[in-house]
Amino acid sequence: MRVQEKSLPLWQLLQATAGVIASVRAGKSGTAAVESVASVLRPGVQALAFQVWRNLGRAQALRALLAPKPPVPATDALLCVALALLWNEDDAPYDAFTLVNQSVEALKRNPATQAHTNFVNACLRRFLRERPALVAASSKNPEALWNHPLWWIQRVQKDHPHDWESILQAANAHPPMTLRVNVRKISAEAYLEHLKTAAIAVRWSQGTAIALSQAVSVGQLPGFNEGWVSVQDGAAQIAAPLLLSGLPEQARILDACAAPGGKTAHLLELSNASVSAVEMDGVRAQRITHNLDRLGLQANLRVADAARPPSWWDGVLFDGVLLDAPCTASGIVRRHPDVRWLRRETDIAQLAQLQKELLNALWPVLKTGGRMVYCTCSLFLAEGQQQLQTFLASHSDAMVLPSPGHLIPKNPANTNSLPDNGAHDQDGFFYALLEKRSA
Repeated sequence: MRVQEKSLPLWQLLQATAGVIASVRAGKSGTAAVESVASVLRPGVQALAFQVWRNLGRAQALRALLAPKPPVPATDALLCVALALLWNEDDAPYDAFTLVNQSVEALKRNPATQAHTNFVNACLRRFLRERPALVAASSKNPEALWNHPLWWIQRVQKDHPHDWESILQAANAHPPMTLRVNVRKISAEAYLEHLKTAAIAVRWSQGTAIALSQAVSVGQLPGFNEGWVSVQDGAAQIAAPLLLSGLPEQARILDACAAPGGKTAHLLELSNASVSAVEMDGVRAQRITHNLDRLGLQANLRVADAARPPSWWDGVLFDGVLLDAPCTASGIVRRHPDVRWLRRETDIAQLAQLQKELLNALWPVLKTGGRMVYCTCSLFLAEGQQQLQTFLASHSDAMVLPSPGHLIPKNPANTNSLPDNGAHDQDGFFYALLEKRSA
């Protein structure tokens, strides 16, 4: 990666990037942290921050070798930013001495870190002198080797003993930009021709999913403003057809926890169902409206807590329920590399409890013979298979139908060739399809 922001001083980008990294360490999401950066800096800062998050385990291990006692958070964030960008010469966005000099300049320009300028300068110049030995020493640290927190590595090893290495490798890969064709407007075959005419290369396609060889701005996509396509990972595109299988054409469907509306739209694209979308966050609910408007679709939108049906439900049972439950997002780390550094191990149990509450609250709104899809964008068993088993043990009227279960992403770079259908070139998800039987 080579970041090109010639009109902006590099020290300014590094300073803002360090601020973003510090914010995530303090519990703010990476998306929110980047959005708080001045608009002129945002593209460059996002590019640098993504590279830092994918290398932060290595950077923190190197910092521990260079300075066993961590400096204050602001200084430590900038030092780790520099080390994350420096450690691999083949992937450095700038030459080493420029990065060092501009990192020192960033410290000088910030009153909160000025006093640590000489300390950081000494650390970085020592790293340049002793790079091979320091990198080799840091490789003994699992967090440096896999660029994930140790508790996360151990959890993945426990939950997926045969796939844990490929899971962690895939999490550091760059994901493809995957599209979902709106079949109400255009066929997938016709859209592929439009991409060809626009000289936009395709990596693979399967059904309505098309992965591009390289990401482009949505403004470059043929027919995007006209609602021909949406951006949605291939794994997320499984939800709608899985739920619709076996439901009547004009089914009454609930999409709980619906924002930003990708799955809501997909349900409407594939059927004549009446879809009610419930979202607790008013700001995120607005995104559902905007996405549906662009696609020429309409749902019954309610801003409410899905776990409290009396606040939004009219008492008429649903034929289908889609519960894309809040989770750790451990399956979409390649798209949101900050997540691994944002989450704490205790979050798993808290989110699993929330999922349990949602399942128990929404099961009664489903009619007998109806179907529910419970899914999470998580690879942790507590947010998937274990949650499902707990639910089944307490609901004798629930039956599991053939379901994908945990989808394990693989890193295509580690395979000889990428399958034509994009198998494994997707985010990590869990899917369970349940049918409600008579008690």
